[in-house]
Amino acid sequence: MAAAAGVSTATVSQAVNGRGRISEATRRRVLDAAADLGWSPSASATALRRARTRTIALVVRRPTDVLGADPHFSELITGLEGELAPRGYGLLLHLVAGMDQESALYERLVAEGRIDGAVLTDARADDPRPELLHGLGLPAVLLGSPDAAAPVPGVGLGQQGAGVREAVTHLLELGHRRIAYIAGPAELVHTRLRRAAFEEALAEAGLQPAAVRHTDFTEAAAVAVTEELLALPDRPTALVFPNDSMAVCGIGTAQRGGLRVPADVSVVGYDNLPLGRWLHPRLTTVDQQVQRVGAAAARALLVQCGEDVPPPVLDGRPRLVVRESTGPLPSAS
Repeated sequence: MAAAAGVSTATVSQAVNGRGRISEATRRRVLDAAADLGWSPSASATALRRARTRTIALVVRRPTDVLGADPHFSELITGLEGELAPRGYGLLLHLVAGMDQESALYERLVAEGRIDGAVLTDARADDPRPELLHGLGLPAVLLGSPDAAAPVPGVGLGQQGAGVREAVTHLLELGHRRIAYIAGPAELVHTRLRRAAFEEALAEAGLQPAAVRHTDFTEAAAVAVTEELLALPDRPTALVFPNDSMAVCGIGTAQRGGLRVPADVSVVGYDNLPLGRWLHPRLTTVDQQVQRVGAAAARALLVQCGEDVPPPVLDGRPRLVVRESTGPLPSAS
């Protein structure tokens, strides 16, 4: 029927079920195609589609090796499941490679009636997903702040720049002036917010970044960018990483190169994951309360699904947790 009407299967589902934001002309075209094909909805199938699945989609655009190496998502899932599981909801996890694949997946899951809602990760510039899910009539929440006004609420991960600004202030107070920032992919909203805060904090002190490098979140990228930065003629005396996993790789790379942390180079991470407390030296990092963000996102989504749950609560902005991986400016610098 979708081919006959010249639309997607998701549009067919919206037309025959009377849901979503499609035009009346499109709805009529689908229904006319159904009539031409002699199709009529099965009462049992319709009832099944309209039944609650009590399943929430979590679609992550990461390679499997990156997801496996980054405890961020384990913490996030723990927070989500802590609110969903006691209420009889479960997570359906999918890994995708790109936006087209992710969009097609949502359309298919909705058309098949397999999910009641979705948690969107990694807010992007010009992100089409909030409009897509709103058009599909699917409850959703976005982790972080949307790039522009969006019909899907953003939850947690806000004030991304505040944590980076605290990290820069801390390093400046320790005497550092050559501070490098390793940023995530440039299309991510939180990457833009954090980089802007990093550069603004340095500018207020009359300084320029020692370097800024955009990279992905893989261990290989963390090792490569650390090696590059530490080989510069005017080597940075401090490195700020976009997550704790990359910071751990940065510390190991510096140490294998014969440098001491923090005596020769200071390192700051982001996320405050448990592994940072067990390093030597223990990791200075920005705490953005990942588990609590997951719990708040789950509650916000459950409210949209009609559940009676307490409102989501987060207790403040990201904050710097100072440990042993940062120290005074090396005397020879």
